[in-house]
Amino acid sequence: MTPRHLNTLAGLLLAVVSVSTANAENTKVRFINDWKWEGQAAPLLLSLDKGYFAEEALDVVLDPGTGSVNAIPLVASGEYDMGSADINSLITWRADNANVDMKAIYIIYNAPPFAVLGRPSQGVFGPLDLEGHTLGAPAFDGAYAQWPAFVAANGILEDRVDIQDVGFPVRESMLAAGDVDAITGFSFSSYITLRENGVPEDDISLMLMSDFGLDLYGNAIIVNPDFAQSYPAEVTAFLRAAIRGYQETIANPAAAISYVTDRVEDADPEVELQRLVMAIGHHIVTDEVRSLGLGDIVQGRLEKSITQLDTIHDFASELSSDDIFDNSFLPAVATRQIEAVESSATNTDIDTKDAD
Repeated sequence: MTPRHLNTLAGLLLAVVSVSTANAENTKVRFINDWKWEGQAAPLLLSLDKGYFAEEALDVVLDPGTGSVNAIPLVASGEYDMGSADINSLITWRADNANVDMKAIYIIYNAPPFAVLGRPSQGVFGPLDLEGHTLGAPAFDGAYAQWPAFVAANGILEDRVDIQDVGFPVRESMLAAGDVDAITGFSFSSYITLRENGVPEDDISLMLMSDFGLDLYGNAIIVNPDFAQSYPAEVTAFLRAAIRGYQETIANPAAAISYVTDRVEDADPEVELQRLVMAIGHHIVTDEVRSLGLGDIVQGRLEKSITQLDTIHDFASELSSDDIFDNSFLPAVATRQIEAVESSATNTDIDTKDAD
């Protein structure tokens, strides 16, 4: 082998060693999503596929989830380092697990997507119409977790509602078939799926819980407390990369949706784009987010949420907003702003129905 070939080989070996060393230095982060890959998951998947996490020296694994309640024990146990979970279920969980200092660090849905969806053709127009009807609700559904508060806020006689524990995969099809009269679910997921099951728009009553007495936050990114203590800079780096994904997705949801559809066989890009547009327009981009930037909270609002939930559940331990949300991992507010000119994603033709 000639000296020139030896030099070339040495250079290639050095490059391989350099890449391997760089990858070895990246901190692995195991993240569990709240749900399967649907349109609303585009921001995180975009950040992964475009290398934003890798640029932060993170080796991120994103796994689909099975519900925004189930993610909480998986992160608490350390099976996952971070995840997406319902912050209100976290509040309830912390009241029962005061010794585990697990917190939310980033608000995904500033306005919660928790909803009850009924069929006017089956007599369900608004909250009080649920009495005398059957509600299909998966036991680990984040929306169903707020059912007691929804009942209290709207004066529903709960013993007059027949509640069936139904599986996530069949929830919407059961309502479409008339096997139940209403369901709980996330608005952008269940509404679009009902339409895909052949239910006309004018036969869907979408009752957002935020429109009926529940001023709550929605899903948030949570972090395992041991991981947060050991890798605080990496937690901030994760959020910094994720925020880039959210900003790009908000600016151009049509371009972002491919990061979802590439992962899901037979996914309909138009349907998933509708979910994403609805999630952005109703739940991610709000006046509060325009003021605070992505991911943060108003402390007083979260305190009111805790009080409202405590009134319903009678928590075993007293909680404050500092027990639930830690904004110290958020990147600088200047990097979390929504562009001045937002995309059409903030305006959607899907509105909640008028309900008594």
